[in-house]
Amino acid sequence: MSKQEFLETLLKKDYDSFRGKTLRMTRVRVPGKEVCLAHVINPSDTVIYQNLGLHIGVHEGEDHTGEAIGMIRFTPWEAVVAAADCAIKAANVEIGFMDRFCGSLILTGNLTEVRTAVEEVVRFFRDDLHFSVCEIHQS
Repeated sequence: MSKQEFLETLLKKDYDSFRGKTLRMTRVRVPGKEVCLAHVINPSDTVIYQNLGLHIGVHEGEDHTGEAIGMIRFTPWEAVVAAADCAIKAANVEIGFMDRFCGSLILTGNLTEVRTAVEEVVRFFRDDLHFSVCEIHQS
């Protein structure tokens, strides 16, 4: 759909009165109840942890080489707090990163524990909180 077609559809009969005028469009994101990414990776290279920033802050000096990483993304973003609580209660994992302003959660630990935590988070959000959820992928 072109910009003109979009404006014609949006403004309907008022479109002609706006023709030639400067319009400001604002895009608003309305978050739904969704788990939009659930992925488990089992890297063995330190560079992955460094690129994710998992070697700084509270994790400074720790060596996570060989550990798995679970990544989960939520809307609304605040859901990440409940997800982090669910994950650490479900399995022996550490929170590598949690962002309540963007809805991102990164978990670290051994592959089985991370997989268990991600599965439980997705199950909890689907069954108990009635979120739309994606499939869990693993590489």
